[in-house]
Amino acid sequence: MRKLLAYPLTLIYFLFFGLCLLLFHPVQWICLNLFGYDAHRASVALLNLCLLRCTHILGTTYTFNNPYTIPTDRPLIIVANHQSMNDIPPLIWYLRKHHPKFVSKKELGNGIPSVSYNLRHGGSALIDRNDSKQALTEIGKLGKYIEANHRSAVIFPEGTRSRTGLPKPFKAIGLKLLMKNAPSALIVPISINNSWKMLRYGKFPYGIGNHLSFEVHRPIENRGDPNIILATVEKAVVSGITSFQ
Repeated sequence: MRKLLAYPLTLIYFLFFGLCLLLFHPVQWICLNLFGYDAHRASVALLNLCLLRCTHILGTTYTFNNPYTIPTDRPLIIVANHQSMNDIPPLIWYLRKHHPKFVSKKELGNGIPSVSYNLRHGGSALIDRNDSKQALTEIGKLGKYIEANHRSAVIFPEGTRSRTGLPKPFKAIGLKLLMKNAPSALIVPISINNSWKMLRYGKFPYGIGNHLSFEVHRPIENRGDPNIILATVEKAVVSGITSFQ
């Protein structure tokens, strides 16, 4: 019965989701080209709030727990597990004052209204997962960008999303490269739960009635042995992942 109900709700969700993407594409262009970076950033934050609200059609609810005062006057490296594309709108909205930029596969840089535009023009790194040299170069550029502008980079070190919620081992090289190129960055581990359940039936229908939680852990200074820092960050992220298939 739950899956049967998911079909019409998913169709309604797709309608509103698509309308948001189409509406905000020209809004982003106008904001960036006529009013500059800050206006564009505000439009992206509002877009992602709208995308988040669209999921309420599916009965999705959210908790974003951040008990820490995270500074806005220094760069951040935000490290999270990855369960679905539904991880991203809450991260952008709830962390909007930190100017989040993403390490994303290059395929997302074209063909998706609003999303592709923001990835190409908003400061994110688009990487070719089949070209390690290009990928590392772009991640290095992102590290230097957040260091110079006191913004934040979001990276999912598992590499690909977990389809069951079970965490995958971290791939160290991208995170270490960000740490090297943004030496003053504060590292912020985040654990995400239940996002994978949105795609428990595949891409259609979406899962309904899910509660997605985001748990921010104590920030970690980017000082000392990178391997020890990486292990500490991974342990923090994994410690907060509680929902498996």
